[in-house]
Amino acid sequence: MLSPNLSNEKENLRLIVPAGEHRKRIDVYLTNHIENATRSKVQSAIEQGLVLVNGKVVKPSYKLNPNDIIDLTLPRPPRVEAKAENIPINIVYEDDVLLVVNKPAGMVVHPAYGNYSGTLVNALLYHCNQLSTVNTSLRPGIVHRLDKDTSGLLVVAKTDYAHAFLAKQFQKRTIERDYWAIVWGNFKTNKGIIEADLGRSKRDRKKVAVIAGGKRAVTEYEVLEEFDFLSLVRLHLKTGRTHQIRVHLAHIGHPVFGDPTYNGRNPEWGGLKGKKSQQAVNLLKLISRQALHAKTLGLIHPISNEFMRFDSEIPDDMKSVLDNINKGFN
Repeated sequence: MLSPNLSNEKENLRLIVPAGEHRKRIDVYLTNHIENATRSKVQSAIEQGLVLVNGKVVKPSYKLNPNDIIDLTLPRPPRVEAKAENIPINIVYEDDVLLVVNKPAGMVVHPAYGNYSGTLVNALLYHCNQLSTVNTSLRPGIVHRLDKDTSGLLVVAKTDYAHAFLAKQFQKRTIERDYWAIVWGNFKTNKGIIEADLGRSKRDRKKVAVIAGGKRAVTEYEVLEEFDFLSLVRLHLKTGRTHQIRVHLAHIGHPVFGDPTYNGRNPEWGGLKGKKSQQAVNLLKLISRQALHAKTLGLIHPISNEFMRFDSEIPDDMKSVLDNINKGFN
């Protein structure tokens, strides 16, 4: 958001520090409160005089006070268009109006700040002659998304009619979406429902958190298998909020194994010590992301009106963790 821009278009933004905010450096505060900002870019903007506090130029180390007024002059990001790229994709199903893709972990769904190439959309534009135009030019065909490091099934619309038809199912919560995850700890009950409202974290705007007055979010879970300090669970989304599964599981004390954002990479989780902690360290080496996979997708076809269900195998990194747990890996 603070990166250089080839155009001369700029955007003015004003932030007022809340009365109850703890004093912190302005570069830290802005990094947490501006989307797509990094600390180095924020510091550069401050040093260029693009950030004023109460009308005055400050240093990156300036500590904000409650009710301080921050004025920023931000270059607008360049306008970009998604381009077709010859990237292999795993297509589970395809016809004239839609396709279902098994997205690998590490692939961003559509171009955005910092990821203008190598995305699923870039691959789809190469593969398909037609994609729906309901969204912006950077998101053709995209009806729903998965996090970059979450693997699994996605439905893509080829026509605007199919897009609207599928979007309505998502809106009415009639789409069937089941995920499998490896999580920390063992559950007290084998089945349960997590209901906790979600919104942007007030401490870190790049994260989602359970907050009062947030958007309603409901996740159903079922334990499939338990291990010494991990569990394999199936999760069913009743709502579809950003990072919902990851935040909900962390909220109830069972973060997704390997999740770097929501406390899933701590080998001493739950007080693990000695041999068990070392085993956790070794298991974490097998997976560099959250152990979360969108395994099942069910929908009503826009043309035939038939219900279709698709299933996928969990990816190799999750299999490796499970295999080595079963073998007593240490």
